[in-house]
Amino acid sequence: MTDLAPRPSMWTTYSAVEWLARWRAMRRASPAWSLTVALILAIMLLPIAAVLVLALSAEADVWPHLISTVLPGSLLETAVLMAGVGMLTLFTGAMTAWIITMYRFPGRNVLDRLLVIPLAVPTYIVAYCYADLLDYTGPIQTGLRSLFGWHTVRDYWFPDVRSMGGAIFVISSVLYPYVYLTARASFVQQSVCALEVARTLGRTPFGAFTSVALPMARPALAAGTALALMECLNDLGAVQYLGVRTLSASVYATWLQRSSLGGAAQIASLLLVLVVALFLIERLARGQSQFHGTSRRYRSIPFADLQGWRAAAACLACFLPFACGFLAPFIILVLGALRHLPEMADGALWRAAANSVLLAAMAAAAAVVLAILVSYARRVAPNGFTRPAVRLAGLGYALPGTVLALGLLIPLAGLDNGIDAFFRSRFGVSTGLLLTGSMFALVLAYCIRFLAVSLGAVEAGLEHISPNLDAAARTLGLSPFSTLRRVHVPLLLPALGTAGLLVFVDAMKELPATVLLRPFNFETLATYVYSLALLEQFEASSVGALAIVAAGLVPVLLLHNAVASGRAGSRPRRSSAGRTAARA
Repeated sequence: MTDLAPRPSMWTTYSAVEWLARWRAMRRASPAWSLTVALILAIMLLPIAAVLVLALSAEADVWPHLISTVLPGSLLETAVLMAGVGMLTLFTGAMTAWIITMYRFPGRNVLDRLLVIPLAVPTYIVAYCYADLLDYTGPIQTGLRSLFGWHTVRDYWFPDVRSMGGAIFVISSVLYPYVYLTARASFVQQSVCALEVARTLGRTPFGAFTSVALPMARPALAAGTALALMECLNDLGAVQYLGVRTLSASVYATWLQRSSLGGAAQIASLLLVLVVALFLIERLARGQSQFHGTSRRYRSIPFADLQGWRAAAACLACFLPFACGFLAPFIILVLGALRHLPEMADGALWRAAANSVLLAAMAAAAAVVLAILVSYARRVAPNGFTRPAVRLAGLGYALPGTVLALGLLIPLAGLDNGIDAFFRSRFGVSTGLLLTGSMFALVLAYCIRFLAVSLGAVEAGLEHISPNLDAAARTLGLSPFSTLRRVHVPLLLPALGTAGLLVFVDAMKELPATVLLRPFNFETLATYVYSLALLEQFEASSVGALAIVAAGLVPVLLLHNAVASGRAGSRPRRSSAGRTAARA
């Protein structure tokens, strides 16, 4: 007779062991781990504190001047730009993600990969490309004038790319993959049964999409749109070149062109308020509803086969975003590079490339080390401080580059002045500026900005390591630090490689903080392209721009593979690098 009494499972036994190991580790954890997290958190929050202090201590007559001259236009243009980018990225990302997830048609698998590639191109490079293509002296307008015999701009109408509409189009064409990736991951995980029930109740395929799939994907759509809007707030090169005066551009102009550091800090404080508002709006958009499956069995998605004009329409709908966000700019860059092949021998280009690689490698190594320390501290000392501190340490990714640069300049300059005053009084020697306008300042800015990227990858890797290994290492006499060095780091190598790669690529593309914090006569690929574009010589920098684009392709495709194969209940063949990229 079969015994139906419940028996204790191995899972229950192992859970008890894990809890015991964690409890012992927490009791024996040195306070040095919590102090390490506190120190890293203080560094991460330093720019925010500096901006707020400087804004509050600025001259009393700055605010009235800003309110009467700068802020009304900057706030309005920032709001219009964010609204336009938010709606266009949401529509494009959700529509293409639904088509790719639910329908089968020729070219679907290729388009699935192509749709994420625009994320590898910085917005400022796409802006330079479209301005070069669509300007009055560009090939399109020149060809139209030759074809129809027009002579001046009064003879015809052509959309102006250097406008608010042009900026919305350009930025959205690059940032929609944020929504596409999050929406794709959500649609892949949704229950097929819920969609089939909607169809049996009389809903059309489009009705099931709008009434069932979109509401269930609301948290993912809100998260993807919020990421796109944060990147929109951070942008400097594209909005400057296209003539849109956002708050980020106003910080730059007020600081460098009007020499008003206090005024720049006050505008930057408004940018911080917008970032906080974005977080709150994203949480509200997610709502309190939770959607999850109730079964451990997941059916494959029943693709609907498209043929004829429907298949052609689906291909076109998915190809156009890729063509606008990557293909057209890439062709312009390649043609420009072919016309300027001698520029490859330019020493300035190679020095900029070497500086970019050096800075990005240093930032990647530093960010990975900091992520290891913070993540492991929460593992060995999971108290009421380390858990929220780890989350706060990743807030730097939401800081616009102009705010970050301004927030670092003040404390670094103060530290330089203190060191200089000490050496003057004791030794009669002036040390000058040691940290301000140095490579150290740039690496620090990159670490603060991109720590969240490496932190997500490292945390994802640590979650796959059983706490039993910690307990076994402790019983063999290893300290927590020795356990980290001899046990966890070797097991985390794939995750660490992914984290370093993601930070490396982001640092290669970063422009606002680099422009404001770089040393004198120091160029990276990003600033090299930016400087030539301001001189209306963007075509001469095509080789450098292509190098930035090529560097961004690998992590983007890695991230896509992790998301696309993530349906629950399936057995995706993913490497640990792919899993950590998905978590990052």
